[in-house]
Order: sequence, then C-alpha cells, then structure tokens
Amino acid sequence: MTLYTKGLDDFREHLTLYVPLSIIFQSCIGSIAAMLIMMNSGRTFHFLDLTMVVIFAMAYNGSLYAQMKPKIIFNLFIATVLVHMTFIVINLLRLA
Repeated sequence: MTLYTKGLDDFREHLTLYVPLSIIFQSCIGSIAAMLIMMNSGRTFHFLDLTMVVIFAMAYNGSLYAQMKPKIIFNLFIATVLVHMTFIVINLLRLA
C-alpha cells in the first residue's frame, strides 16, 4: 500500500477524529499564508494569491459541511495543505 492509501484508509476509519483536527490545521496554515501575502503586498496587492488561499480553504470546509465522501474530503485536504504551503514558501522567499 502506498502512503496515500494508508492515509485515506486511516482517514475513513477515524473520520470523526480527523474532521476537527483538519479544520484547525488547515485554518492555521491558511491564516499564516494569508498573513504572509498581506505582509508582501506593499504597492502591489497580490489579490490572486489571497483569492486562491481563501478558495481552497472554503472548498475544504464546504466539503465537510456537505458531508461528501471521505475520499473527496481527503483529496481536498491534501490539495488545500499543498496550496497553502506553496504560498507560504513563495511569500517567505519574497520577504527574504
């Protein structure tokens, strides 16, 4: 089994435990990404960057509220964390 399938199986098995944990985690990572985007937006406001961070966070939260299948929720969680981490790295490099 791959790391993805192990993670998905564990996510399905312990869904009620992972939902609040993942909401808190992705909200914290998303707020850090948004903060760094705002810190780097001196003369030019990075509207698209901030929009992407918010869209992915809302998509993940919406999938939870809509009670979608665990595989969709898990995939959105991975995508959300990857997008947020990408923008964190990009904006940390811009600050340097």
